[in-house]
Amino acid sequence: MTLKRASTLFLKAVLLFVTGVALTLCIFGLPGMAAMDAKLHPETAYLQYPFLIAAYIFFTPFFIALYQTFRLLTLIDQGKAFSDVSLKALKTIRNCALAIIVFIVLGELATVALIRGEDITHIITLGVLITIGSAAVALFASLLQKLVRDAMRLKSENDLIV
Repeated sequence: MTLKRASTLFLKAVLLFVTGVALTLCIFGLPGMAAMDAKLHPETAYLQYPFLIAAYIFFTPFFIALYQTFRLLTLIDQGKAFSDVSLKALKTIRNCALAIIVFIVLGELATVALIRGEDITHIITLGVLITIGSAAVALFASLLQKLVRDAMRLKSENDLIV
């Protein structure tokens, strides 16, 4: 097993672990949290299902980005890192990260508008941290996309010279 193959295998294992944790949170954690909040705050119990719907919509681009990352790692294993498919995967990852940022900003605005008289600094802080992380992923995917595009262009120019 080569070092490159071991690296991508390790990254795939980490990716599967993160996916498993996120799926477990979506399936078991979120409904439990929504039910507990509905018990603690009966005056806002009607928001339980809209919260779950919004949370599942928020997690959709996250899972799409995880799948595209797994595909990208598979392409690297197959020696097709510099292909149109990898460019498309990087573009999808970038767009998913940007969608997560938009969802976070909308969620933060809704939190500020709906919650009055309570301390929401922990919610705002978590949103800012996720936004910074998503922005870093979007920027990194965009830079990788540019590098792959340039490498593909150079490769095609070299193929024409030979």
